[in-house]
Amino acid sequence: MNSASAELMSVTDAIPVKKAFNSEYVLEVRDVRKEFPGVVALDNVSLRIRPGTVHALMGENGAGKSTLMKIIAGIYQPDRGEVRLRGEKVWLPTPLAAQEAGIAMIHQELLLMNPMTVAENIWIRREPKNRFGLVDHVAMNRMTQELFDRLNIDLDPESEISELSVANRQMVEIAKAVSFNSDVLIMDEPTSAITEKEVEHLFQIIRDLRARGIGIVYITHKMNELFEIADEFSVFRDGQYIATCASSDVTRDDIIRMMVGRDITQMFPKEEVELGDVVLSVKNLTRDGVFRDVSFDVRAGEILGFAGLVGSGRSDVAEALFGVKPADSGTINVFGQDVKITNPHQAIKLGMAFLTEDRKETGCFLPLDIQENIQAAVLHDQYVDGAGFVAENVLEDRSIEICQRLRVKTPNMHERIENLSGGNQQKVLIGRWLLTNPKILILDEPTRGIDVGAKAEIHSLITQLAHEGVAVIMISSEMPEVLGMSDRVLVMHEGHVTGIVDRSEADQVTIMDLAAR
Repeated sequence: MNSASAELMSVTDAIPVKKAFNSEYVLEVRDVRKEFPGVVALDNVSLRIRPGTVHALMGENGAGKSTLMKIIAGIYQPDRGEVRLRGEKVWLPTPLAAQEAGIAMIHQELLLMNPMTVAENIWIRREPKNRFGLVDHVAMNRMTQELFDRLNIDLDPESEISELSVANRQMVEIAKAVSFNSDVLIMDEPTSAITEKEVEHLFQIIRDLRARGIGIVYITHKMNELFEIADEFSVFRDGQYIATCASSDVTRDDIIRMMVGRDITQMFPKEEVELGDVVLSVKNLTRDGVFRDVSFDVRAGEILGFAGLVGSGRSDVAEALFGVKPADSGTINVFGQDVKITNPHQAIKLGMAFLTEDRKETGCFLPLDIQENIQAAVLHDQYVDGAGFVAENVLEDRSIEICQRLRVKTPNMHERIENLSGGNQQKVLIGRWLLTNPKILILDEPTRGIDVGAKAEIHSLITQLAHEGVAVIMISSEMPEVLGMSDRVLVMHEGHVTGIVDRSEADQVTIMDLAAR
């Protein structure tokens, strides 16, 4: 039997049930400490995962969850403490060492290689070879299809990653992690970019893996997921371990108090605001093959929610409004004037701002520091004097003020943004657009990957901006967020507007009915 056939057999067979080992826990972390410049990310934390269970890890952004997972996955090394796998102490100097030891991780920020195919991404470094020592692409595609059939994933193994939606890329990451047949599987925000139907599909995969004895560490900010899929959970706060409980023993409010150290009385602080004149009017906006005849108005002080399933065209409309991918036809009217927006710079000059849904790919300049990231949208116009010089002191003071307002956790403004938690990166990006003093603010998934405390803060900020007369378009895949924050909800399905519903008439059934038409 050649190597390709052997590998094919390993994926077409059922996932093997894990062998017993001499420990109650498949994974133990003992007294781990990790420091970065100016920040104690983990302060002597411990964690224990039983085989055949789903263990949710909860905490605000910056609590240390992802740092601990990166230690377990071999990306970081602890300054102190130890990791035990199947009862034995292990040293994991690299991600490859962790994979070989039996630990796989699905990262919150997807790590796929865009120019390569789906199959090439899944089997990288494990490619089947033919008798000449070359990659056997036929066997590799067949192996991938067998894996997808077992997981009920409907994707073409030969598609390039760059052609896939964020949701489908997430499914590729899940399949890749499952392909390792590991004892421990770490999932960091695996549902942040997939639909409700795909979430249920993922949960079925998780239940199957759990039944086969795999220990699953599941990081999420979504409380409903914890109660639906997790057997137990642990809470971290400010780099410290707080508690571990069975999910059946606590309420949602109990968990929030443990996470944030305080009660959050109002998650959706929507207030009635006297609406002003129409500031943005869109008529029959069309981008061929993507969306068609999209029409709506937004008034000063209004929050217009955009709802719809992934792929409905919501984000595409936002990109057209901001000139990222301009529309082919239709009209955009800003403050009573018809305008043609062909690039973001034009949109910014008109008083528009746009927070994109993917902070890593299209938001953050990861090698740059916080100050450079937050100032990126204003250096061409605002804060520049007549001689073309930047008013650095004024700009720096304003940047610090905004970061303090948004409660960005950082030792200083010169910390590289890639060292921040996902939630703090999101706050910096929101701060970037606040610095432009926008009149029309487009927010695409503003709280994706954000903890419950930061969500409440961002929702409060959106309400404050509406009070100040800013017109807000808020795209969100979270139904409670859309219903809780919007004055009206525009619903899209397959590139068409299927309805615009007033807040007083909007409920989950109505919105989902329109989204599925």
